[in-house]
Amino acid sequence: MLDTNVIVAAFRSRRGASNALLRLVDARQVTPLCSTALFLEYEAVLSRARTRAITGHDLDDVAAIMRSLAALCEPVDISFRIRPALRDADDEMVLEAALNGRADAIVTHNVRDFGTIQNLGLEVVSPGAIVRRLSP
Repeated sequence: MLDTNVIVAAFRSRRGASNALLRLVDARQVTPLCSTALFLEYEAVLSRARTRAITGHDLDDVAAIMRSLAALCEPVDISFRIRPALRDADDEMVLEAALNGRADAIVTHNVRDFGTIQNLGLEVVSPGAIVRRLSP
């Protein structure tokens, strides 16, 4: 399960671990899970003018990126909710999709924000840590 901050970071820098993780997704070595709500959040954040100013993408680019990402993600239906479990409602959306989709891990730049969920049996890991684990 990829937090929105990982998606944005991947497009902000081609050299970072988030971008390397998306390259693993593109190579089908990793299959991200995504709910409709989380996918719409990805799109909304990537479409923001200030995000596009940093990434250099226009709205057509964002639309193409989202089509590609949609083809690579496994959709997750939310059949149960656990709110409130975290302080940030956007993080709740990530957690619910991860639990409903039986994700192996949540990948985020904000590992501490998910610190209260360790009793749920779900690993929370940074992009750098997961890329080091998955790369030969």
